[in-house]
Amino acid sequence: MKIFKLPDLGEGLQEAELVEWRVRPGDEITVDAPLLAVETAKAVVEIPSPCAGRIARLFAGIGDIIHIGAPLVGFEGENAEGENAGSVVGAVESGSRVLSETAQTVGHGSAGVRATPAVRALAHKLGVELAVVTPSGVDGVITATDVQRVARLLSDVEPAEPLRGFRRVMAQNMALAQSEVAAATIMDDVDIDAWAPGEDVTVRLIRALVAGCRAEPSLNAWFESSTLARRVLRRIDLGVAVDLPEGLFVPVLRDVGARDPIDLRAGVDRMRADLAARRVPPEEMRGATITLSNFGVIAGRYAAPVVVPPTVAILGAGRIRREPVVRESSIRAHRVMPLSLTFDHRAVSGGEAGRFLAAVMLALSAPG
Repeated sequence: MKIFKLPDLGEGLQEAELVEWRVRPGDEITVDAPLLAVETAKAVVEIPSPCAGRIARLFAGIGDIIHIGAPLVGFEGENAEGENAGSVVGAVESGSRVLSETAQTVGHGSAGVRATPAVRALAHKLGVELAVVTPSGVDGVITATDVQRVARLLSDVEPAEPLRGFRRVMAQNMALAQSEVAAATIMDDVDIDAWAPGEDVTVRLIRALVAGCRAEPSLNAWFESSTLARRVLRRIDLGVAVDLPEGLFVPVLRDVGARDPIDLRAGVDRMRADLAARRVPPEEMRGATITLSNFGVIAGRYAAPVVVPPTVAILGAGRIRREPVVRESSIRAHRVMPLSLTFDHRAVSGGEAGRFLAAVMLALSAPG
């Protein structure tokens, strides 16, 4: 029997959630026919069959979290023999088990929990994790009353559900950013009253970000934490943060510095259509060199957007508003856009970030 294992999905991802099988045991399948679909890197990815043969065994169920290199399918038949055959090592872990093994405790680690055997037994009976209980006893000892208090609170809330799919990836990326990036944020307002009616806000922001990268190329870069090395990139592949009910998506618009406004608008429209259909090609979710978040379309004036490694900068645009502006000794109401630039201070200096933001503001303030 030939064992097909979950292949490398790129971007350093180590796992995926199985969302659909396209086959059942006993089915005959041809090379490149649809085999299964997994959800990861903020996209649903279809995996084709690597060979022809009969499906002998499926090693995972819908909703399981599968690690790279874990067994997926067992094939039988003449065409199912070959150098890619492998053996089953270990067991496929379900999402709930993965979460419980990697979850961070609150307040104090489980190794530091102090409780008598009787209190531990009570916690087990009531389904209370001792690591989330705040101790009230002498020297930090958890008492039976502490456990009962938490049990009452938990009885009034919905059971905890493991994060899956896009939200799981989002949580992992945010945790990585929080633990690794030395984030700093600068903010300013830009007067956009010179814009013509009906200006395309997204396209103007993209073109202004390109102007910022040309003024300060160091913000269009990847930073390698392990070697403390910065790689400044010539091409601007822009990650565009998009909010959907399933979570935060960041598809990539390629080579935005070489595209005209019409082409940029077509690219944005195509990206949104792909997101709505949940069929974003995996390659279009990888390799951003800098990120844009137009969070102001929802709410908010300023923010501290999160830089996700290996990128070093993200530009956020807040809600456009009208406010009094002094011009030639008179006060007028102008349209103003707030901007927030977060950068990784390990790779970008404050001066570089300031010059980048100044170039963005200059481009945005110009007439369309």
